Amino acid sequence: MTESGWRDIALLSLSWIAYFTLHSALASLLVKRWVAAAWPNLMPYYRLTFNILASLLLLPILWLSYNDPEPMLWQWQGIAAWLANGLALAAIFGFWLTFKSYDMQEFLGLRQLQSHVRKVEDQEHFHLSPFHRHVRHPWYFFGLILVWTRDMSLTTLLTSAIITLYFIVGSYLEEKKLLVYHGETYRRYMARVPGLIPLPWKSLSSEEGESFLAENKGHKTESS
Repeated sequence: MTESGWRDIALLSLSWIAYFTLHSALASLLVKRWVAAAWPNLMPYYRLTFNILASLLLLPILWLSYNDPEPMLWQWQGIAAWLANGLALAAIFGFWLTFKSYDMQEFLGLRQLQSHVRKVEDQEHFHLSPFHRHVRHPWYFFGLILVWTRDMSLTTLLTSAIITLYFIVGSYLEEKKLLVYHGETYRRYMARVPGLIPLPWKSLSSEEGESFLAENKGHKTESS
C-alpha cells in the first residue's frame, strides 16, 4: 500500500474514534444532566439536535469508507453473493419491522420539542417487541449483518471492525442508562436475553415478555 493509502487508513480510524467518542459523550446521562442544569431551556431540543448532528457527522466518514474500494480483500461470488445480499435485505426488513415497536416521535426528539420536555431521562417506557424477546439490541444485530455481508476492501473491513467494536461498547453504555431507568426488571431481562447475537436457547416467550412488562409497570407505579 502507498504512503497516501496508509494516511487514508489513519484518517478513517481517527474519524471513527472521534465520532463514536463524541456520540457516546453526548448520549450520556452526565452530559445531559449538565446541559439540563446549565441551560434547561435547551433540553426540548437536545434529542433532535443530537440526531441531526450524528447524521451529518456520519456522512463524510461513510464517504471515506466506501468511496475508494481498493485494494479489495474479498468479494462475494455466486451463491455466497446471493446469500449475503439476501441476509442484508432481511436485515433491512427487520429494521423496518422494529420501527413499529418504537415511539419514533420520541426517538427522533420531535415529541420532546412539541411538549417542551426538559427531563433528562428518555420518555419511552420499557417495551419488548417480538425481536426484543430474542436479542436486547435488534438494531445493532441488523447493523452487524449489513456491515459484514458487504464486499470488503481494507477501508470497509476497518470500518466494519470499528462499528462492531462500538456496538459492543455502545450497548454496554446504553444498558447502564437502561438500568437507571428500569432497575431490576431490566437486570433480569439482561440475564435472560443475549445482547447482540440471538441464541436459540436464550429467549423469552410472549407470555414471559408480558410478565416483564407488567412487572416494570408495577414498579413505575409504585415509584411515582
